[in-house]
Amino acid sequence: MDKIDKSATPSPPIHCFDNSVGVIQKDLIEKLFSMRAKFPEIATIKDYYLALSYVIRDRVLHRWIHSAYTYFYQNSRTVVYLSAEYLLGPQLGNNIINLGIWDSVYRAVAELGFPLEELLDQEHDPGLGNGGLGRLAACYMDSMATLQIPAFGYGIRYEFGIFDQVIKDGWQVEITDKWLRFGNPWEIAHPERLYEVKFGGHTEAFHDEMGNFRVRWVPEHMVLGTPFDTPILGYGVENAIILRLWRAEACESFDFQAFNTGNYYKAVDQKIISENITKVLYPNDEPEVGRRLRLEQQYFFISCSLQDMMRVFFQKENNLDRLPDKFVVQLNDTHPAMSIAEMMRLLVDDYDLDWERAWNITTRLFAYTNHTLLPEALETWSVPLFSRLLPRHIEIINEINCRFLGEVCRRYPGDQERMARMSLIGESNEKQVRMANLACVGSHSINGVAALHTDLLKQTVLKDFYEFWPAKFSNKTNGVTPRRFMALSNPGLSDLISQAIGDGWIRDLDQLIGLEPFAEDSMFRTRWAAVKHQCKVLLADMILKETGIEVDPVTLFDIQVKRIHEYKRQHLNVLNIITQYRRIKQGMDMDVPARTFIFGGKAAPGYDLAKRIIRLINGVAEVVNHDPDINGRIKVVFYPDFNVKNAQRIYPAADLSEQISTAGKEASGTGNMKFALNGALTIGTLDGANVEIREAVGPENFFLFGLTADQVPAMKQSGYRPLDYYEGNAELRAVIDMIAGGAFSRGDAGMFAPLVDSLLYKDKFMVLADYAAYVECQEQVGTAFAEPDQWLRMSILNLARMGKFSSDRSIAEYCRDIWHVDPVPVIMPATDCETE
Repeated sequence: MDKIDKSATPSPPIHCFDNSVGVIQKDLIEKLFSMRAKFPEIATIKDYYLALSYVIRDRVLHRWIHSAYTYFYQNSRTVVYLSAEYLLGPQLGNNIINLGIWDSVYRAVAELGFPLEELLDQEHDPGLGNGGLGRLAACYMDSMATLQIPAFGYGIRYEFGIFDQVIKDGWQVEITDKWLRFGNPWEIAHPERLYEVKFGGHTEAFHDEMGNFRVRWVPEHMVLGTPFDTPILGYGVENAIILRLWRAEACESFDFQAFNTGNYYKAVDQKIISENITKVLYPNDEPEVGRRLRLEQQYFFISCSLQDMMRVFFQKENNLDRLPDKFVVQLNDTHPAMSIAEMMRLLVDDYDLDWERAWNITTRLFAYTNHTLLPEALETWSVPLFSRLLPRHIEIINEINCRFLGEVCRRYPGDQERMARMSLIGESNEKQVRMANLACVGSHSINGVAALHTDLLKQTVLKDFYEFWPAKFSNKTNGVTPRRFMALSNPGLSDLISQAIGDGWIRDLDQLIGLEPFAEDSMFRTRWAAVKHQCKVLLADMILKETGIEVDPVTLFDIQVKRIHEYKRQHLNVLNIITQYRRIKQGMDMDVPARTFIFGGKAAPGYDLAKRIIRLINGVAEVVNHDPDINGRIKVVFYPDFNVKNAQRIYPAADLSEQISTAGKEASGTGNMKFALNGALTIGTLDGANVEIREAVGPENFFLFGLTADQVPAMKQSGYRPLDYYEGNAELRAVIDMIAGGAFSRGDAGMFAPLVDSLLYKDKFMVLADYAAYVECQEQVGTAFAEPDQWLRMSILNLARMGKFSSDRSIAEYCRDIWHVDPVPVIMPATDCETE
């Protein structure tokens, strides 16, 4: 392929953006005209939000164009980040922060009669993820841009994201997330750039004109993938990168012949069937049709992404052996692991490479991040389903497996059990394709996301692969972006920190250590407390508006917000609340600080026990909040529809962060980091990144309880019997009996029977075993909070020592150890614009 003559190609046009207050106002009014067809007198607040978004988008795109130009002409080594989830959060505020024009925009819209906060509140939170995995991907995109790393993020443009949650009669009810109802001002559609994606059919073997064995895939049907690009800005730099999300479309969306014969539904059959692929995040995969759709989603997005990556590669290169020099592809968990087989299909079938050369390229290209220690969460697909949908890929996976098991056999002759465990195909019951095994075999790097998690991977679920390839394994502890979760979400605290140590910490979180001496400054502690109180007032207002529950900001805000799951143990928290409730009713613990317990999080629609935990929280709230004997000493709140947007008001208001998962079950967690970076102290187990947080902040500033990751399996192996704890602890027994007897279900003794039975006869996540230690630790929390000055010292020191937990540090480690990618600064040409 002929290369482009750089000297004949002009640089991108330079547009001068004046970011003065007056010019921003002028641009905003122009966008009302040109993008909303409104004049100010009739424009709604939604119109003003969209107009401001387009004003900001113009400035963002200017940086992206210059970044793309720089990366293109330097032929920069580039990260390709594949993730099925991206929980970006609202973009307007984050982009204003990263552009460095917050003050100008704030004044511009205020003078037009709109507080910036009200405009920001108009933006819908795109729910393109289920939890921590998607939010981590978004933090990493922010950090790659900030660290000036050339990168593409690829994913799926779900028409409907994770459901919006409402609470009716105490139960979770799922409603459609219509995040695109008013359009998305941040994305740029590229309908001219379509990729065909094949499904089903059969394969045909043949020999080419050179006599080489080849295989062609004859699909049953195809769909088209259309890209939608969202620029992601770096902070304090001119760089931007692209998040490219794919929408599925039919090759032919309307059948005129069917329509003309009166079959109106058949006329749009292909459109509906094709578009279903990107219709909803994670369809229910209990029925076979749901499993098929989820597999179609995964293959659709990785096929489009790799085809696009190859298009970019051939713009400047024609030697496929250089593909791993140009790109490194990071698999964010197992959802995109099929890309290994797809890469082999492209290289062998489409580009006619021999197997060994293609495999060498593929294994140099991919790296794999594991995010789970739960064996049941390691993704598998039934071989019959996989074969029907992707007949060529099952052949490729079988070939990879055959060659790989030959290596295992040579290393461990006669060890059939090891071969069975490491095989890409599980043989127990129905044959399964093991995606984690495929990711391990086809990647040059495998990493966990916290030190404990990585150690446990080596000892448990990936033990065989670690013994086979120890050099592949490393740890990359997760991190979070301080731009969104401090500078944007907690401006009061951010300003206080910057006044004390300067604002360099926003790009270099290690600078927070400079706050340590201020822990002994009484004036600084007073200002710290005032900032925290104001955050609590704001959250209290949100709670009153959303739930009707009035809470006192002076009380200890004890918060647990995360996905509802038994291993995260929200029900352990509830058991303690009921314990404290009983004690107050009995006239005990009257001198402990008043406390507001705040919960938030979504349960998977098919996860019955998780939904019952939500109902239990609301049942306890109904009783406790209306009991005159309690007199406000305890309040319980379930804040509905926890998402990134709500999180930005919840994290800053927390006094205590609940990180109480069963030790050895949480891979890392990032909520623990967000809370701590907003001045909350942590109560938690030695699980996930809690271990490293405790090491960083000091054990004296962390409320530790519970069994360790070693003690949990040891206790289970010795014959753990939860009934022994129920029978041996009178207080626990009374609490369980209240739940079982209907005290929190309006007399319905059967409502929580499945939950009670699970605790008493299974207790897979050791709730009863940790109950007494948790209650005792909570007493220590109350004692500490009763000493405000000491609590404030602990809060300041906690935050000051959290510098390690920036996503910038995480990405820098990926770049150094796995990706081998260097920063590429983007220099915007100087202009003659005058600024205010």
